[in-house]
Amino acid sequence: MESEREPVRVVIVDDDQLVRLALRLVIDGEPDLAVVAEAADGDAAITVVDKQRPDVVLMDIRMPGRDGLSTTRELLTRPAPPRVLMLTTFDSDDMVLGALRAGALGFVLKDTPPARILDAVRTVANGNPVLSPAATARVIAAATGPQSSEARRSSREAARNQLSVLTERELDTARAIADGLGNPEIAERLHISVATVKAHTGNLFAKLAVENRVQIALLVRDAEE
Repeated sequence: MESEREPVRVVIVDDDQLVRLALRLVIDGEPDLAVVAEAADGDAAITVVDKQRPDVVLMDIRMPGRDGLSTTRELLTRPAPPRVLMLTTFDSDDMVLGALRAGALGFVLKDTPPARILDAVRTVANGNPVLSPAATARVIAAATGPQSSEARRSSREAARNQLSVLTERELDTARAIADGLGNPEIAERLHISVATVKAHTGNLFAKLAVENRVQIALLVRDAEE
């Protein structure tokens, strides 16, 4: 008989005790998920994550002391970092983009129905990005909306400098990722094998110092604006 998979280990980081309690009750009610620890601020979160080595961290953005963005950036410097899902009441453009640039794989609002939060945890645990509809709209608006020419030029130059270390084939792969293609579709577009796509993607993570495909896509978008 096939052995059962270990549940996804989750750490909840939020300065509101009632929010942590509610999330724990929802998550621990699922057989494939388990809350292994909680933290009320960013510094405590780093200590807890280093000790527990969870698969997913549910991270609030605004907290006393070290905020969620700074904490996420710090956690993702670890050799085997957890996947981070931002969960907050705020959905401003700066926060959504800041969370994604920090390396978070998802951004979900706290008023999201529990079933969708659970789905988001599972999706992020599998290494796939997830955004609430409101957050998706914010990202699209930020990518297509007005911005000062100086700000656009600064972001474009920074992104192009970062991408300049890539080979032509790696850059083609990055652009395909930005177009939302999966590995089989990228292989078809570039006329290479899926194994080669995976190799190029691994090089992208290493050379660009990113943790996920969302960050790659944001860099490409910034470079081509």
